[in-house]
Amino acid sequence: MTSDIDGLTLAHTIRGEGPTLVLIHGIVHRQHAWDSVVDILARHRRVVTVDLPGHGASPDLPTEEFDLGPWIVAELERFLDYVAVDGEKPHVAGNSLGGYFAMELAARGSVASATALSPAGFFRGHWDQTRALFVFRLLRALSRVMSPIAPTVMRSVVGRTIANAVFYAKPWRVPAATATIDALSITTNRAIDAAGNAVPRFSVPVDESVPVTVAWGRRDLVLPVYQAPLVRRTFPQAEVRTYSGLGHVPMSDDPELVASILLRGSRTVSRSA
Repeated sequence: MTSDIDGLTLAHTIRGEGPTLVLIHGIVHRQHAWDSVVDILARHRRVVTVDLPGHGASPDLPTEEFDLGPWIVAELERFLDYVAVDGEKPHVAGNSLGGYFAMELAARGSVASATALSPAGFFRGHWDQTRALFVFRLLRALSRVMSPIAPTVMRSVVGRTIANAVFYAKPWRVPAATATIDALSITTNRAIDAAGNAVPRFSVPVDESVPVTVAWGRRDLVLPVYQAPLVRRTFPQAEVRTYSGLGHVPMSDDPELVASILLRGSRTVSRSA
């Protein structure tokens, strides 16, 4: 498939100074998913947030009938070249599907380091992937019914707590505007269907020289923590830790903790230091 997407057409924002850290959101989200941690990170990193193709203000996906993973990873490599400073290899971090992309970029040796928060790609079998997709499709059906009143529901602490309990350990902390964007996005986002055609794979051989950090929330109901032990089968160099009090999208659950994970994963000194 030929693509005309490049770094100039993926919507993105750059804040702060220091080593470049590119943040990649998960399915149906957009740059705003990182809002709770960006200010902390920007004190120490040149932080780049980006809308994936088919999300936010970036170009739409070309079709639902293609393998989502390889196509977007190739576009992200072009994007990294565009946002890098003086030929540096940026650090990357991602959540969920974005975590898969971050780790695949590490497998290819395209980045200085990768940090993944509850990454996709470590399903225990086809049944496990089917279960995860069912969660999104069920939520999409419910969101379509609710969409006319979504802003009203999300302005209520009780409403957004109930509506977002699958994704967050502390859904009441999610800003009403963010919860509304997510509720409306899931009703139309075609990446959910494209993901159903994908079989997550990582490049072989994996570049084991790239530092990889994986953090998994024990309250993750989308990609449960039982997937975490599978990471080191593919990435033997990975540092894998699980955390209580974090859900599938953990940034607003505990911004300070998540920011510290991202800073540690993207540090430029030796892991043994």
